[in-house]
Amino acid sequence: MSDIIQLLPDHVANQIAAGEVVQRPASVVKELLENAIDAQASYIKLIIKEAGKTLIQVIDDGVGMSVTDARLSFERHATSKIKSAEDLFHLNTKGFRGEALASIAAIAHVELKTKQEKDEVGTEIKIEGSKVVSQEVCATPKGTSISVKNLFYNIPARRNFLKSNAVELRHIIDEFHRVAMAHPAIRFDMYHNGSEIFNLPISNHRQRIVNIFGGKTNEKLVPIDEETDLVTISGFVGKPEYAKRSRGEQFFFVNNRFIKSSYLNHAVNAAFEGLLKDKSNPSYFIYLEVDPMSIDINIHPTKTEIKFEDEHALYAMLRSTIKHSLGQFNVAPVLDFNRDASMDTPYEYKGKEAQAPMIEVDRSFNPFTEEKIESSGSSSSSSSKQYTSFKKEPVGDWENLYVGLESEVSKINTKDNDFSSIEFESAEVTGKLFEEEQKDLGHHTTYQLKRKYIVTTIKSGMVIIHQHRAHQRILYEELLRNITMASAASQQLLFPLKISFSKQEITLLQTVKEQLENAGFVFGDFSLGEIEITATPSAIQEKEVAIVLEQLLSDLENEVPDSGFSQTDALAKSIARSLAIRTGVELAQEQQQYMANSLFACTEPTITPDNKPTFITLTVDEIDKKF
Repeated sequence: MSDIIQLLPDHVANQIAAGEVVQRPASVVKELLENAIDAQASYIKLIIKEAGKTLIQVIDDGVGMSVTDARLSFERHATSKIKSAEDLFHLNTKGFRGEALASIAAIAHVELKTKQEKDEVGTEIKIEGSKVVSQEVCATPKGTSISVKNLFYNIPARRNFLKSNAVELRHIIDEFHRVAMAHPAIRFDMYHNGSEIFNLPISNHRQRIVNIFGGKTNEKLVPIDEETDLVTISGFVGKPEYAKRSRGEQFFFVNNRFIKSSYLNHAVNAAFEGLLKDKSNPSYFIYLEVDPMSIDINIHPTKTEIKFEDEHALYAMLRSTIKHSLGQFNVAPVLDFNRDASMDTPYEYKGKEAQAPMIEVDRSFNPFTEEKIESSGSSSSSSSKQYTSFKKEPVGDWENLYVGLESEVSKINTKDNDFSSIEFESAEVTGKLFEEEQKDLGHHTTYQLKRKYIVTTIKSGMVIIHQHRAHQRILYEELLRNITMASAASQQLLFPLKISFSKQEITLLQTVKEQLENAGFVFGDFSLGEIEITATPSAIQEKEVAIVLEQLLSDLENEVPDSGFSQTDALAKSIARSLAIRTGVELAQEQQQYMANSLFACTEPTITPDNKPTFITLTVDEIDKKF
């Protein structure tokens, strides 16, 4: 039997490694940005075309590479970050595997230009599918410029699995945020299809966060700061009143490296316990500095998960630090429940003595003394002091109020004014919204079970309706019909509603702006910092607008469909999910009946827009079998 195990060629091994390193264009952006940071760059420019499918270019002013280093950087397991196994446990750099550039070059066209400050000319290398096409000298400024073109050109199956440009751009922006927020001392610029997306000057952490997420973010931040032997915690948490349903603005950085940790996220939520509304998530930007020897970074291919040496102590410190900051900045409620801030002494009156009030009393006043009511002519001159008479009319004289009334009525009730023949017009009720029998408690046709299900009868047995899912189906078809026909009714707001969003969130809303307008929204100013809403759909209350738009953004961030019906469908699904009656809401008898009738009037009453059942039926035979 011949041997069947053989070594893979380098280009095949690189393509396999690329599946681990390069999942989408955002993975390439992450690796190239981290390499630029490790090169001690002070200015990094990111240029993207077609969401990274056509071009990803990173330009930096770092130390650059020599001719030998430039060629060797594309070999597998070639790196300047580590030299021995012990270096893995005290890393202060970003990528360290040595497979990133080799993997990227295996599945794309790569062009590298680099020059060190001491050299007069630089080096230009072109690689296509792991094959070096050319290497020559070139004129280039100090630093490195690397262009990745036609990603996955030789693996069409992987290219077909990429999402739409909007989704891929969203992932690229997320990676850009994570790198830029960790390094405020570096200037970052980002361009997409020739237009500037971000221009982030050198700043501190707070200014960098505000520059990324908009000026309104500054008033939402509460600083946290704690230094111990185990960890140094710094950064910011969002105030509870600005908590969102989505988990977009949640960032952990350990030694300036972005990580994901559900354990630490639980510590933050525990610190906010009792301060957040149901299903709301706080925003936070937390920077942790720990000893590199106490963490293990090499447990995940993308290096976004870290193993800590003492997680329990870190959990307790993080929770107590956030709680202390919330209390220190008067975000947490005060324990003195009887204290009223309006009763506090104003600042300008502190230290002054209180003056005794001057009180004048008329000692001759007696409320039990009856005063004679004089004529109006002499009342003003009779006395310089007038007091209201407290004389109380005797109850027995109430008949005097009606003296002369009969004579007045007799004068009015003449032949010309005979009210006896007047006919009163009654408003005839032409239709009734609900049947009379439904008001009779003995003729209920529906029943609400556990504030979750609506039970009603049919000829063959009974129907149990899930009220939340049923209402979701009803709203979905109504919204879909209104958006498609642009016939939705709007209610004008007394004052325009202004809601703050980040740049990328507003860009995302602009893709569905036309569908939102067809649904009943009327927009005013649509700037990069906030949007102005002057009218809303009649089914949405003013206080629900922000919740609906946040839920819509959360749904669209994961998958933005192409223009057309699929985009309208996604919009209707998201709004219906936000407005549908929740489990636990008690419904009146008329509302239950309306829900049942409206559900069975839908074109597809059996399932929700997410293909979940809305009701089940129990026939009489099935009920009989239970007995």
